Amino acid sequence: MFNKILIANRGEIACRVIKTARRLGIATVAVYSEADADARHVRLADEAVLIGPATPRESYLAIDRMVAAAKQTGAQAIHPGSGFLSENPDFAEACAANGITFIGPPAEAIRAMGSKSTAKALMARAGIPLTPGYHGDQQEPVFLREQADQIGYPVLIKASAGGGGKGMRVVERAEDFAAALASCRREAASAFGDERVLVEKYLTQSRHIEIQVFGDVHGNAIHLFERDCSVQRRHQKVLEEAPAPGLTSDRRGAMGRAAVEAARAVGYVGAGTVEFIVGPNGVFYFMEMNTRLQVEHPITEMITGLDLVEWQLRVACGEPLPLAQEQIQIHGHALEARIYAEDPARGFLPSTGKLMHLAPPEENLHVRVDTGVEEGDEIGPFYDPMIAKLIVWDTNREQALARMLQALAQYRIVGVANNVDFLSRLVASPAFARADLDTGLIEREREFLFHPGSPIPRDVFLVAALATLLREQARAARAAAAHTDPLSPWHLRDGWRLNSRAERRLLFRAGELEKSVRVRDAEGGYALGYALELDGRETLVRGELGPYDTLWAELGGLRLNATVVVAGERRYVFLHGRAWQLARIDPLYYSGEGGGQEGGLLAPMPGNVIALIAREGARVEKGAPLLILEAMKMEHTIAAPADGTVKAFHFAVGDQVSDGAELVEFEPDKT
Repeated sequence: MFNKILIANRGEIACRVIKTARRLGIATVAVYSEADADARHVRLADEAVLIGPATPRESYLAIDRMVAAAKQTGAQAIHPGSGFLSENPDFAEACAANGITFIGPPAEAIRAMGSKSTAKALMARAGIPLTPGYHGDQQEPVFLREQADQIGYPVLIKASAGGGGKGMRVVERAEDFAAALASCRREAASAFGDERVLVEKYLTQSRHIEIQVFGDVHGNAIHLFERDCSVQRRHQKVLEEAPAPGLTSDRRGAMGRAAVEAARAVGYVGAGTVEFIVGPNGVFYFMEMNTRLQVEHPITEMITGLDLVEWQLRVACGEPLPLAQEQIQIHGHALEARIYAEDPARGFLPSTGKLMHLAPPEENLHVRVDTGVEEGDEIGPFYDPMIAKLIVWDTNREQALARMLQALAQYRIVGVANNVDFLSRLVASPAFARADLDTGLIEREREFLFHPGSPIPRDVFLVAALATLLREQARAARAAAAHTDPLSPWHLRDGWRLNSRAERRLLFRAGELEKSVRVRDAEGGYALGYALELDGRETLVRGELGPYDTLWAELGGLRLNATVVVAGERRYVFLHGRAWQLARIDPLYYSGEGGGQEGGLLAPMPGNVIALIAREGARVEKGAPLLILEAMKMEHTIAAPADGTVKAFHFAVGDQVSDGAELVEFEPDKT
């Protein structure tokens, strides 16, 4: 076994590899960019080496810097993680040329399967059915458009190298093909350093099922069953499960055998995934092979009881596979939910910021959390906005769904927009609950998943007010203890007034809704009630603040456990398995600042301007693309909000912009 390995990646996958290496007594070397100097994977590793600036091309995609870091620290092997250089054959060859073991497949296998075109040609010769499409080397835009016309719309353009939904677009109409192709190429070049694409028929109502395979240098190859990855947004997986619901043993066996044959066809060594598209009739088509450890590998570990990273390390050392095919069994059911810093209500737009409060559910036999961040860390604009992977297991799918809902209800995140509430609705949706799965599920269930927010329960405002009052009491107690006369009655906050009792109001706002909570002192607690709009109904409340912003509360005899996080005027209330955001309004505060400037289109996040689509002075229609912003390895198009005129661009191609920066001066038509 190796004594020391370098992990050529970052985030949760780097932390995941470190966990297994530490258990096996292997020293680890982390690499980091300037943006990741304080990252969790850097803190966990035994050593860490700075490899360059924040941009991936100058750090995590720089082969020479990775090899130099390994040689500098005496690492015997390099684990590439997932993403970045994990499927780069030049990297595997560079490791071999420098006497460093690459913990992954041979460069020839990566090259063969890394090109989706080459991979599909190999699979065709092996007799595995392929999705209809063009998988060749000709890349002229006119030629690719002709192929799409022949295939018939809708078509899917996707990067020939890489994965993760990057460099991928569904094209519904011929007139949209050119713009989608240009966007795919830019994104693919940025993420993988290769702008080549292929064009396939886009199959609707299909499932995305992948098979985990493993091979060793002794010619052994097996599969570790399947994962259903059909639930996706922006062609990126968001919720996966294993085994695939409703898959018959015959179909499982056929897909497993096909995946193993695909691995054997290229002399595969190490962990890999063969991905299939499965039609409504159960017929499956080869889609691609990922020559690396997938993000969703933990659910395979949960149902098999195996550590796939350990298998990778042993195979890389030349050991045979630890088990034969017949020794591997499925136990129970597992799900993985990807917790992202993103706003589902705004088209899953990534979010950046500091994780002011981060409290995942407690890990145990049924719950696992793989993460690369901790409270206080920043989610920046340079890399994927994943916060964590939440993995649950139980003896069957129904109980696993219940575990996932419970774990999501316990997740607490403040500081960035996130998809925890969305995932809860997704898991609870009737379609997902009955395993009616396909890649269009999120769009198909849009009404359920994106319905207008339900009214905020009365308890939320009561809890927010109670937390405010208890914090005031705690501050007063601390001030009294530090005073020269700690017993002075002036320190008391018991509501005493001459000839009367004190009464005050706390004002909260949620969106356009404002609620006033009337407060008066009461024996054993406070009596809180709303104003006349709620008939002045009062509730006797009391409570106690706990660690980590927790709150034990009793509201009129109802006992609750909540969390209330304060960030400026904001109150983040976690109650009843939901997160609610309120603002505490000070009626005496006045801000002279006006609203946003009219006619300005603002950057939704920090990023890099990569294309100006419209011309200054041009009149455009509503929805017309004006410019393209790249952030977190994805492209985001800024479109015209109405019919109007582009007066001016405030940034040029290549400029970095901050969140909220005015990008375009736009004048809507007066009509």
